[in-house]
Amino acid sequence: MADKEAYVAYVGTYTNGKSKGIHIYDVDVKEGLLHLRKVVPVNNSSYITRSRNMKYLYSIADEGVRAFRIEPDGDLTPINEIDINGMRGCHMSVDLEGKYLFVAGYHDGKVTVVHTHRDGRLGNLMDGVFHKGIGAVNERSFRPHVCCVRVTPDNRFLCAVDNGIDQIVLYKINHTYHKLQQIDILRMGREAGPRSIHFSKDGKFAYVLCEITNVVRVYSYKVVNGYPQFDLLQEVSTLSDARDPHDAASALRISYDGKYLFCSTAGDDSVACYRIKEDGLLDRLFSLPTAGNYPKDIAIFPDEKHLAVVNNGSGTITTFAIDYEKKCLVMKGKPQVLDTPNCMVFQKIEKAPDTVRDVPEAEAEAAAHDLVRNIEPVSLENATQA
Repeated sequence: MADKEAYVAYVGTYTNGKSKGIHIYDVDVKEGLLHLRKVVPVNNSSYITRSRNMKYLYSIADEGVRAFRIEPDGDLTPINEIDINGMRGCHMSVDLEGKYLFVAGYHDGKVTVVHTHRDGRLGNLMDGVFHKGIGAVNERSFRPHVCCVRVTPDNRFLCAVDNGIDQIVLYKINHTYHKLQQIDILRMGREAGPRSIHFSKDGKFAYVLCEITNVVRVYSYKVVNGYPQFDLLQEVSTLSDARDPHDAASALRISYDGKYLFCSTAGDDSVACYRIKEDGLLDRLFSLPTAGNYPKDIAIFPDEKHLAVVNNGSGTITTFAIDYEKKCLVMKGKPQVLDTPNCMVFQKIEKAPDTVRDVPEAEAEAAAHDLVRNIEPVSLENATQA
C-alpha cells in the first residue's frame, strides 16, 4: 500500500434508535484510527456492499435496496432504490461480472436477484426464490433464514447460506434467462446454524462460519461434471474458552493477501485469527477480547496490520493493531461510539480531505440533510455490467 493512498470506511447501522444510516469515516491507516465525517440517511442500513468496479455502494434499506455513487472524496450520492418484493434483506453480494446483485432475506427466507447497470442504477428484479423446510424445532430454526449469498470463484453457482434449515442451497446461475436453478444442497448438520461462506484467494477452498456450533468448517471446492463439489477437510472452534449457550459466531473475513482468516463470536465477544496454510487448512494463532459487546462484523484495514471490530451490542467500533508474530491485538485509540452498528467496508478514494477531524454526531447528520432521493424508473434497456 502506497503511503499517499487515502481511504474511507462505510458503516451501516440500524436506525430504530439514535443512528440515522450509513456513517462515513476518514481512515488513518497508519495508526489504525477512524474519524467520523458524515452520516448519510438510510432506513435500517443493515448491510452494505460495493459494485464489482468499486464505483457504487449498495445498501439494504426498509424500502428494499438503495444505490449510491461513490464520489472521488468518498462521499455518497443517491442514485435510485428498488423494492425487492419481500421483507428487509440482511446480506448482499455481486457476481464476478457485475451483472447481478444478490440479496439474502433472513426474515422471509428469500433469495432475490437484481439486475445492475453500468452507471450504478439498480434494474429489474430478475428472480426471487423462497427456501422451504425446517431445521431443529426451536425458536430460531423452525423456518428458513437466508443470511448470506455469495457466488463461487468460477461465477457459475450461487451459495445461499440458510441459518434456519442448516443448509447451504446451491444454485446454478442461468446468465441467459437471469434465473436461479437449484442443483444441490450442502448440509451442515442439525443445529449448526451456518451464517456465512467465503472462498480462499485461489478459489480452491471454502470457509463456512457456523453460528450455533461456533466453528469454522473448511471445505475443498471444485467442479465435477458440471456440478459444484464441497468436501469437508477441517472444523475448528471460534471460541476463546469453553462453550457457552449464549455464544454465537458472527462474522468471518479473509485478509487481502489470502494468508489469514479472522472471525468474531458474540457472547464470547472475541476475535480469532488463523493462518491459512497451503493446503487450505487453518492454524489458530489467537482468540482475544474485542473490548465491546456483540461483535457483529469485522473489517481488515487496507494495510492488513490493523483490524476494526463492529460491536453492535455496545454501540462501538474498536480498532486494533495486529501482531502476527506475538499473536496478539493491541487496541488503538478510543472506541468510536455509534448506535447499533451492523457492517463495515473500507473504500480507497482519489481525493483525501484537506483536514481530518472527528465530527460530532449531530454535525455529521446535519451535513447530510441536503441529500435528496433520486428514484429513476428501472429498465432493462442497454443493461450492462457494473
